[in-house]
Amino acid sequence: MNTKNLVLMSLLVGVGAVLYIIIPGFNGGMKPDFMLTMMFIGILLFPEIKNVFLLGLSTGIISGLFSTFPGGFVPNIIDKLITALVFFGLVILLKKLANKLATAIVLTCIGTLVSGTVFLSTAIFIFNAGAVFTELFVIVVLPAVFINGIAFFIIYPIVGKLVRRSNFKTALTI
Repeated sequence: MNTKNLVLMSLLVGVGAVLYIIIPGFNGGMKPDFMLTMMFIGILLFPEIKNVFLLGLSTGIISGLFSTFPGGFVPNIIDKLITALVFFGLVILLKKLANKLATAIVLTCIGTLVSGTVFLSTAIFIFNAGAVFTELFVIVVLPAVFINGIAFFIIYPIVGKLVRRSNFKTALTI
């Protein structure tokens, strides 16, 4: 692994953690997961399975540590790993289109839907949370899809310009 790439991926995860911590919660303390947005950007920049696994695991652990959902640590790890692999699969399928902003936003929304579904399913299954899946999906996941799409629309072009001006070798510069 290239050290420069590891540094950029860790910066993305760090920015995602800061955004996740400072953004206020809604609907009983639930908040959109900006770690996902940064993970998706990292996967688009470095679409290799080892990077995807590393991003999925690191964002899962950090999201789990800061989760406001009761018992959210384990579901966050499972959710981020599965979501990272699904998102990576979609990026591979749409290889030529994936780095276009409109396609990347749609992929981010799909990835957020997958993430929310896996997280809620895992949390309810493992911890018998007693919550109604449909209710939480509508109250938390659907707004998160919208918010993550907007965040990605704002952040991805900025990161793309910075990467193109630097010496990083990413999917955007190759």
